[in-house]
Amino acid sequence: MKRIAEQFDIEGRILSVNRLGEGFINDTFIVVAQSDKGTRRYILQRKNGNIFKNIPGMIDNILKITAHLKKKINAAGGDPSRETLTLIPAKNGDYYLNIEGEYWCLTLYIEDSVTYHSADSEMLAEQGGRGLSSFQLLLSDFDQPLTDTLPGFHNIRFRYAQWEKSLAADPAGRAASVKHLIDEIEQRRGEMLDFYKLIENGEIPLRVTHNDTKISNILFDKSGNPLCMIDLDTILKAPCLYDFGDSIRSYANTAAEDEQDLSKVELSTSMYEAFYRGYISNADKFITEIERKYLPFSARYITYEQVLRFLMDYIDGDTYYRIKYPQHNLVRTLAQLKLLRSIENKLHI
Repeated sequence: MKRIAEQFDIEGRILSVNRLGEGFINDTFIVVAQSDKGTRRYILQRKNGNIFKNIPGMIDNILKITAHLKKKINAAGGDPSRETLTLIPAKNGDYYLNIEGEYWCLTLYIEDSVTYHSADSEMLAEQGGRGLSSFQLLLSDFDQPLTDTLPGFHNIRFRYAQWEKSLAADPAGRAASVKHLIDEIEQRRGEMLDFYKLIENGEIPLRVTHNDTKISNILFDKSGNPLCMIDLDTILKAPCLYDFGDSIRSYANTAAEDEQDLSKVELSTSMYEAFYRGYISNADKFITEIERKYLPFSARYITYEQVLRFLMDYIDGDTYYRIKYPQHNLVRTLAQLKLLRSIENKLHI
């Protein structure tokens, strides 16, 4: 790991490289280096080539987005080194490609920042909503092309095509045991397609969006104010509703995404309302009336999609998401389905 870190333009001598967190997709490490200027930390990440088929395109997206953000933040009198990511180039390009065909990227570690895995207060949820809509607002005038690094991401027609192939193949022989869950997914197909038609016909516009807005993908300062969005791999041009809906799935869920005790899982309406307040404080400057109308439904849409994807991966034999035990994807499915039902009941959608 130290040898890989040495392929980047890091100031000084590398002291250590240690694993950081347990991401679903990428492998992440923290690098500590010592120079005449003192100790500095960096985030080293191995990008998952099984998930992202065009990693150079992804990195190009991140470079474009962060350059735009730095320019806007600087013009507003902010601190670009703390309010967006800073990519550190490799010695031979923007990233390091090793002989095993693995892509590695390095970014500055943002000191005195805090991450959360769940929202523990309405104030934090409101600040998270404000941080997300600030990110979207800063990028609302971004006009450069972006590489579609995840074709079909949040595209329910694409997901249904995958779903039907999985059910037909049933590679792990599990479909029969979850027929009741398959039936419940199918019951909602028409409503999901009706919503997606609004995107296809342009009534709901495409914007620059993050597309993985769980609370752990935003940094806060120690006072609880939002600093910046991180993990920009999934940047795409897509409806801003996707980001809002995915945030609600994270911020307003009263339990973990893979909670086994379903009695703990429901939508917190107070957390939903707090996130909405924070989000709309900036989003009012750029969203349309139809986008505002469908904000509540977007929480249902994204949660539904996640139910479908977790169950599909379980049926496929757990080939996409990392699991900690054999039934993990099924547990995730049941927890997200419980959340979906709560969203439908509490938001009356």
